[in-house]
Amino acid sequence: MNERVGSHILDPTVYDSPTWSFALVYKPVSLLTRAASAHAAKTLTSTAEVPLWSNGCDLPFSFSSLLALLCRFLSAAHRAYKYVSELWRKKQSDVMRFLQRVRCWEYRQLPSIVRVTRPTRPDKARRLGYKAKQGYVIYRVRVRRGGRKRPVPKGIVYGKPKHQGITQLKFQRNKRSVAEERAGRKLGGLRVVNSYWVNEDSTYKYYEIILIDPAHSAIRNDPRINWICKGVHKHRELRGLTSAGKKYRGLRGKGHLHHKARPSRRATWKRNQTLSLRRYR
Repeated sequence: MNERVGSHILDPTVYDSPTWSFALVYKPVSLLTRAASAHAAKTLTSTAEVPLWSNGCDLPFSFSSLLALLCRFLSAAHRAYKYVSELWRKKQSDVMRFLQRVRCWEYRQLPSIVRVTRPTRPDKARRLGYKAKQGYVIYRVRVRRGGRKRPVPKGIVYGKPKHQGITQLKFQRNKRSVAEERAGRKLGGLRVVNSYWVNEDSTYKYYEIILIDPAHSAIRNDPRINWICKGVHKHRELRGLTSAGKKYRGLRGKGHLHHKARPSRRATWKRNQTLSLRRYR
């Protein structure tokens, strides 16, 4: 094992591969850190040259070259999220297909709304506002796939034939906004920040919701996120103010092709239907 780790450390081209594992990135870094600290402690007590590797690997280095290697691998550790995101981009690979199938089986055995200890996709969660600190929580929500049936008893619509459709109706909102709504209703004291897709099967889609406790002192004292503690941000998910909400409202685009979506579809319809005449004076 020591020879294998040492060969990885001496071969910097290994870290250029996008499929390099997240866990293996930190293994050489920890070994280098321990070796550097051991070397510094021994040089303070004696002036004789001592081997840097105490795990049975006979690879003596000078301290300057070790520091250079340490800086390089620390930068590789900072790029670990890039490798994780690259793994998630290749969802049809053998590793990801197996992982997703096993995880999906586990998700089906759990309740529809369940708290998770850490995000399944740490790179995606951090891009969407998650921090591994007090006050941030992650919940996984299960939403049933498919269209929306018209909620009428026995499928009877007392009206025109045009309005008698029952099935094959599409809900205006997307599944991710539905997942945010269910999490926000169940956890009324928390604020929904954002959400992201994690898994799906033939029946359900699974999303992880990032929520924040506005009463926590770590959140209230953080100037970068304490804006969410204001009362106007209560139930952002129910008013279409999250990223998923702005998407189904049509607010993602700009220009003349999207002028009917701003400030909202209802406001645009009301403006177009209102006759405004200038008063003669």
